[in-house]
Amino acid sequence: MNLAPLHDRVIVKPSEPEEITKGGIIIPDTAKEKPQQGEIIAAGSGRVNDEGKVLPLTVKKGDKVLYGKYSGTEITIDGEEYLMMRESDIFAIIK
Repeated sequence: MNLAPLHDRVIVKPSEPEEITKGGIIIPDTAKEKPQQGEIIAAGSGRVNDEGKVLPLTVKKGDKVLYGKYSGTEITIDGEEYLMMRESDIFAIIK
């Protein structure tokens, strides 16, 4: 991918929504919820504070993260769906 986010923005590849519940029920496409977790594909250099210093991001490429249901902006790159969001839209890193 030839895209580098600026400042405190990251690009996230959302996880695929679950097709089958743990109980074995198949979920139709119309009932699937938007995923709220994904993997960081690219990260910016960091947030610039009021003094002009760059504060590095907590997340990095390859981290699996949880984010808000309606966070970020959906973008399509080379036919793949991604989300671009600020680091502050990310709730947690999955370890």
